[in-house]
Amino acid sequence: MNVVLAVKQYVAKMIEDSGPGMKVLLMDKDTTSIVSMVYAQSEILQKEVYLFERLDSQGREIMKHLKCICFLRPTKENVEFLSQELKNPRYGIYYIYFSNVISKSDVKILAENDEQEVVREVQEFYGDYIAVNPHLFSFNLTGCSQGINWTSQALARSCQGLTALLLALKKCPMIRFQNSSEMAKRLAENVRQVISKEAGLFDFRKPDVPPLLLILDRRDDPVTPLLNQWTYQAMVHELLGIHNNRIDLSSVPGISRDLREVVLSAEHDEFYASNMFLNFGEIGSNIKELMEDFQKKTKSQQKVESIADMKAFVENYPQFKKMSGTVAKHVTVVGELSRLVGGHKLLEVSEVEQELACKSDHSNHLQSIKKLFQDEQVSELDLVRLVLLYALRYERHPNNEVHWMMDALGRRGVSDRYKKLVSAIVEYGGSKRRGTDLFGTDNTNPISFTKKLLKGLKGVENVYTQHTSLLQDVLDQLIKGKLKDGSYPYLGTSTLRDRPQDIIVFTIGGVTYEESLAIHNMNRTTPGVRIVLGGTTVHNTKSFLEEVWQATQGLRFQYTNAQASPQHRWT
Repeated sequence: MNVVLAVKQYVAKMIEDSGPGMKVLLMDKDTTSIVSMVYAQSEILQKEVYLFERLDSQGREIMKHLKCICFLRPTKENVEFLSQELKNPRYGIYYIYFSNVISKSDVKILAENDEQEVVREVQEFYGDYIAVNPHLFSFNLTGCSQGINWTSQALARSCQGLTALLLALKKCPMIRFQNSSEMAKRLAENVRQVISKEAGLFDFRKPDVPPLLLILDRRDDPVTPLLNQWTYQAMVHELLGIHNNRIDLSSVPGISRDLREVVLSAEHDEFYASNMFLNFGEIGSNIKELMEDFQKKTKSQQKVESIADMKAFVENYPQFKKMSGTVAKHVTVVGELSRLVGGHKLLEVSEVEQELACKSDHSNHLQSIKKLFQDEQVSELDLVRLVLLYALRYERHPNNEVHWMMDALGRRGVSDRYKKLVSAIVEYGGSKRRGTDLFGTDNTNPISFTKKLLKGLKGVENVYTQHTSLLQDVLDQLIKGKLKDGSYPYLGTSTLRDRPQDIIVFTIGGVTYEESLAIHNMNRTTPGVRIVLGGTTVHNTKSFLEEVWQATQGLRFQYTNAQASPQHRWT
């Protein structure tokens, strides 16, 4: 079950089926992102695709000598644009591929507009999702709910994306869902309706053990997206933001023009593929080793002891940058991460976060938070995330000091919009919203406390990463056959008797790279089990706060008299 490979094979098949000759690839906004995640432009150029165009762009040239491969989502808007295109075709012949099921009525509309008979083929190729890693997919949807209900657009997109993923992986699954979530139940029912309606498409060879689709709700674990991260991919997303494999470095002090935006893709960057799941210290050590190898070849004596030394080395030796351009890129990224970690006291902040997430110790937690409030280097966002974690952990504590913390945020000059989030997070994922005992207060579902040390470069200290996500615990129970049917019922009467082998997990409200790492490790260490993880989006803290804000619009809050209003964004 490789979600990247599935999309790559679809794109390769489109190009192959159009035969030899010069081609243009015509896409929409969504499919442009879908293709760019799995193919570099240079790769597609080698397949005689010389032009990349958007269906909605105005003023495209007429080039009758080109074959046109259309890869589009089957939306009403795209059908209208494509109808106009076929009435006045700019290219010689058209091969049309939709990323999902298209209705017969829409096909009829296209046929009626193909007056010049330029269309050679219309097919459905189910690459209707963003393939982030081989085991991770997303729909790039933030703000999928209002209150505890789906927005209609997000529900439709999630159902379409999930059913396309199942078709791409050739799976007709049994479905389980989180019983405490109406949104999970509704999505499960909608997916089953599509499977029933399109039974012919889902008529795959039946394996001995049926695949399983498990639908969860982010509200059950609002803690994981609030934590600082210490593995490379997760850390980059948390501190810099990854959008369709691209990282904006334009605000980095002294950044060179060619590094203002960089691409981090495991498909096209060997160093990133090898290091994306390693911790921050290990990344630094690996870069240092490459530089030392280069020094031996050039007989350089320059010291490379710290991340700052690395940056200086790259600047002084342009031939190293030429020889190992991707590594030079990673020196820049790691250098900026290091600057942010030191500048905002993230090691100290993260340790308190981990303690809040994993242990109940009200007095010590309160003292730790108050100490960080007195440190001017701790950022507004990090103070807010500590208060949010405290509000969730000690929501029902008799000596809860959330009101003091709200005042303290005000004294530090934190904006009203951030302060309102304290109540919003409790409304979104507090104890009355959750279906599980997230903090293990009844000791029936213990979370293992593990410490992982960051070792390596000078300047990188040891950091605790005790936290284990609820998702990891749920999957562990599922694989062991201990996941309670009452909490995660099956849709329909059939149940799985054997240990599941192929598991597709989808989280409404988004997933995190911490959870992705857990799935990567489970796939490596659990023989006979293959897991794919997906979500409406892949969150960092900022995007999660946007999710929480949009979900709680118009609801009365516990700690303030204000209602959430829709105008704020958390970027």
